[in-house]
Amino acid sequence: QVQLVESGGGSVQAGGSLRLSCAASGYGVFGSCMGWFRQAPGKEREGVATITSSEWTSVADSVKGRFTISKDNPKNTLYLQMNSLKPEDTAMYYCAAGSMSGCTVRSPFRFWGRGAQVTVSS
Repeated sequence: QVQLVESGGGSVQAGGSLRLSCAASGYGVFGSCMGWFRQAPGKEREGVATITSSEWTSVADSVKGRFTISKDNPKNTLYLQMNSLKPEDTAMYYCAAGSMSGCTVRSPFRFWGRGAQVTVSS
């Protein structure tokens, strides 16, 4: 059984930083393509960043230069370091694993966490 559990969300002022974590369990899931997505109220879900099993990364243009995706293999944990946060980054952030096609922010993923709320105030 695959489980993805996000943590590290919270409230921060514009310009601040947060680091999201995603603890992954389940056979083989951490060796697959993994990613971070977000969804703001009234908006469609948006891909933020992905990382392959060999740690190639892809980051959406909207967060490039501010967000970094990484993972700790021994800990089976995925991270999203978010710097220079803006109010428009406010959203529920979801961890995903097991892409069914490629490894980009547009790829379909099989497994999803329940999300972590990030709120950025101006």
